[in-house]
Amino acid sequence: MTPSPADVEHYLHTHIPVSEAIGVRVASLDAPGVRLTAPLAPNLNHRGTAFGGSIATLAILSAWTLIHTRMRSEGISCRLVIRRNAMEYDRPVDGAFEAVCAPPSDDDWARFMEMYIRKGKSRLTLTADVRVTGAAEAAATFEGTFVALAV
Repeated sequence: MTPSPADVEHYLHTHIPVSEAIGVRVASLDAPGVRLTAPLAPNLNHRGTAFGGSIATLAILSAWTLIHTRMRSEGISCRLVIRRNAMEYDRPVDGAFEAVCAPPSDDDWARFMEMYIRKGKSRLTLTADVRVTGAAEAAATFEGTFVALAV
């Protein structure tokens, strides 16, 4: 069973305190992927735009949340960690912002799960776009590799 956005938000705030500090909200968990939002105010830098660390945190959390919720919906509890990541910042974020992580292809997910079941560990690379809420173009892009480890 897929958890509700409210349940996932509560989980994030309880287990990853920075998510509450930067104001993360779970806007959607559905077929197009995970969409997390954050307000600008608690994430301001010295230029009056969003701090790069907050932008990266929201992007990482969107991808982590996608894997976490899919694993839980399949009845799997694992230790999920980030192995590596890269961010590209293309324009300032001057308002409330969102990170959208699209799901992996069915083939990539199947390979990830098969390896996890066979070896007790697996890795998956995901991408996410960060944009000012409602904007058409991404302000930043994220790519990260996550590792799931059996507990």
